[in-house]
Amino acid sequence: MDTAQPPENQTAIVITASRLPEKAGDSAASVNVVDAALLERLGEPSIAAYLRLLPSTSVATSGPAGSFTQVRIRGAEANHTLLFIDGIRANDPAAGNEPRFELLNADIASRIELVRGPQSALWGSEAIGGVISVDGADAVSNGASATLEAGSFGFRRAAASASYGSEQLGAAIAYGHGQADGIDSFNGHGDRDGYRNDALRGVVRWSTAAKLKLTASGFWLGGLSDYDGTDPVTFLRADTLDRTKNRLSAGRIGVAYGEAGDAWQASLSGSLLGSSNRNLMGNAEINRTSGRRATLDAQVSRRFTTGTIDHLLIVAASAENEHFTASDVGFGGFTNQSRGRRHQAITAEWRATIAERLVADVAVRRDIFNRFKDATTVRASVLAHLTADVSIAGSYGEGIAQPTFFDLFGFFPGSFVGNPLLKPETSRGFEVSARYRHGAFAGSLTAYRQRLRDEIVGTFDFGTFLSSAANAQGKSRRQGIEAEASWNPSPAVRIAANYAYLDASEPVVGSGQARELRRPKHSGSVTVDGVRGRLSYGASVAYVGRRDDIDFDLFQRVSLSPYWLAGARLGYSVRPGVEVFARVANAFGEHYQDVVGYRTEGRSGYAGVRLALGR
Repeated sequence: MDTAQPPENQTAIVITASRLPEKAGDSAASVNVVDAALLERLGEPSIAAYLRLLPSTSVATSGPAGSFTQVRIRGAEANHTLLFIDGIRANDPAAGNEPRFELLNADIASRIELVRGPQSALWGSEAIGGVISVDGADAVSNGASATLEAGSFGFRRAAASASYGSEQLGAAIAYGHGQADGIDSFNGHGDRDGYRNDALRGVVRWSTAAKLKLTASGFWLGGLSDYDGTDPVTFLRADTLDRTKNRLSAGRIGVAYGEAGDAWQASLSGSLLGSSNRNLMGNAEINRTSGRRATLDAQVSRRFTTGTIDHLLIVAASAENEHFTASDVGFGGFTNQSRGRRHQAITAEWRATIAERLVADVAVRRDIFNRFKDATTVRASVLAHLTADVSIAGSYGEGIAQPTFFDLFGFFPGSFVGNPLLKPETSRGFEVSARYRHGAFAGSLTAYRQRLRDEIVGTFDFGTFLSSAANAQGKSRRQGIEAEASWNPSPAVRIAANYAYLDASEPVVGSGQARELRRPKHSGSVTVDGVRGRLSYGASVAYVGRRDDIDFDLFQRVSLSPYWLAGARLGYSVRPGVEVFARVANAFGEHYQDVVGYRTEGRSGYAGVRLALGR
């Protein structure tokens, strides 16, 4: 699952490292793919668990499973990760433009792709740290499956999927449900903080003899999570009855002309996303936010050859309309607001392959905003195959992140005042990598450096006692090294390992640079999986190094201890299509926290059965 993949995987397709899919072996970008086999063999219920295993990807969960989850790539902020689900932009406009990883059930996914580094020249806002794409099974085969699992902390899980595919017509659907009674995240002596989430995705396609393909796809994510908040009198963390109920859904329809490799390809699509986030005390609603995003995308590409150079030209345009509402019961209506904004963009990309040994790529994008300053971003990369086994790659990329609705318009009129003059955050960075592959072994070493400008930070006026947001002076710095290796000698064993070093800091007025919060300086993982006869297995261990956080009860910086998080799954096929399995999580029984003051589960065990037909 690492960038330097064994030879048979060099032809695997990556979908977000360019505006059109390309072979992994021809991509200069740092890409990781978690395939369907690893998803099944590790058996983790959440997408976030797999992201922990990828290089330079920091996952912070505010308590037990199902709690609010943030992902930071290469030291970037949590809202600097762009998420696609089945090709639909899925960041939540009503939750600070962050992806809702706590709602993302792994049972609807058959593939996870991560592209590290700034990608805004291809995909626009939020693509500063990187891009994550979560995709379900394609509608190209016939089959069905179902899974039931139960275990520690009152955990229950149910999942089902089915697909049908012919040359002209295809359809696929998947559903995942998970819930647990949980643990007390405050001090271990109060009420349990459990969760429930449900996920549904589906796609239908129809292809014609004239190379036209019509598609309709969509997803629905919903969740309810208990958590411990703050005492309304002391404002200190306490064992409370806080709950959050969330929903995120989207649909897309599209038409495409042409097939992979054709001289001309074109596509047109429209999508609509909606979200709702309700905060409750027990069963009583305190406040809610909701968002809506309507998007229209068009793209055309042309392939041609001049001498020994194969060219690909791509031009894409998009128009986006977002709307945000906030309302409350607990605050007397002071947070009520209804806001909207519009945004258009045009992107051009040129890719050239020279004598099958050199691949160059340049992309330029212009984003036009109605609420703040427009932005132009650039990405340029080159990959050279020096020998059959050795390649080197380098790239320069820029990223942007538009201010959130809260940043622009505020939340509490008597406390937090928005700043409509904010500029988008901007990032510039480069990376270089050396890659080696021979036989069943592959490895890579990557170094990167990024600088974030105009970072949006909170401010406080001691004269008026009002908080707001502003673009910070100075630069936030991120640089690091990533080492990856994999060995895949047979279906019985596949091993992948990675290590990442990160130096991430932000400017502090009058005191230089301070280490960024919740980013470990050292991290890494090892995964092992395979199948032999009737047995299938998967095991992983992730290391998260020491990192800083803020204890808001004491208003001081604290250091969180490093930890090792291990898990494993063993399955046995009792007959074709019927598998029983057992799984363990946090196998070392680590007492760890991703966010200061929020406890997580200890060692746990699970067992279940999986039925499969036609796959």
